[in-house]
Amino acid sequence: MQLNLNKPICFFDLETTGINISKDRIVEISILKVHPNGKEDTYTKKVNPTIPIPPEVTKVHGISDADVADAPTFKEISKEVHNLIKDSDLGGFNSNRFDIPLLAEEMLRSEIDFDMKNTQSIDVQTIFHKMEQRTLSAAYKFYCDKNLDDAHSAEADTKATYEVLKAQLERYEDLENDTKFLAEFSSRKKFADFAGFLIFNKEGEECFSFGKHKGKRVVDIMEQEPGYFGWLLNADFPLYTKKVLTAIKLRQFNNKLD
Repeated sequence: MQLNLNKPICFFDLETTGINISKDRIVEISILKVHPNGKEDTYTKKVNPTIPIPPEVTKVHGISDADVADAPTFKEISKEVHNLIKDSDLGGFNSNRFDIPLLAEEMLRSEIDFDMKNTQSIDVQTIFHKMEQRTLSAAYKFYCDKNLDDAHSAEADTKATYEVLKAQLERYEDLENDTKFLAEFSSRKKFADFAGFLIFNKEGEECFSFGKHKGKRVVDIMEQEPGYFGWLLNADFPLYTKKVLTAIKLRQFNNKLD
């Protein structure tokens, strides 16, 4: 089963210093770019996170401070990573909740205007959980009848994710071999940002998903409490969330001028 693609799709996996999207950093990135004609390009690099890798995290993915001491920082490779993925849709395992938000943070820290407006994202884990409810290693065994011996190696996880998606398409007649369908099927709630602090209501308007203004429209709160916007920008929220808030603020300002 080959994916039915209208444009390339980049399956990717990150190994990191932890699971905090705002504070943690990438220590390894692997990208498998699949073209509509079936051609595949692989890109894998260790990354110096510029912060210590906790020993308990090293035990998971096997990458220590010494392993990345001479590696480039993400900022140094950010342009080549962006050039590789900018024309593509994205795919991964738990990518909508973790890998894409963290990649967006690293891109914005590197002063690259990372945007997902015209990009579909397929989360193979969500498809798996909706269909079978297991982990990547179990998914690889279940769908491909193979053991994922190098689990938590970014390249091995990336290739396994791609193989699992193709096997899922073979197994389930309900799944359409179409990037847009798979992206919608593998999404959960419709978030305005990656981290889930901003969600869309039934009318497609951005609302807060947390705190005292949970469920309220962002534009209403910005109008009623101008200082709240400043507090959000100075608080410890992901850069991409702040970018979305700023865009809403500018849109609101421009609407007043019209």
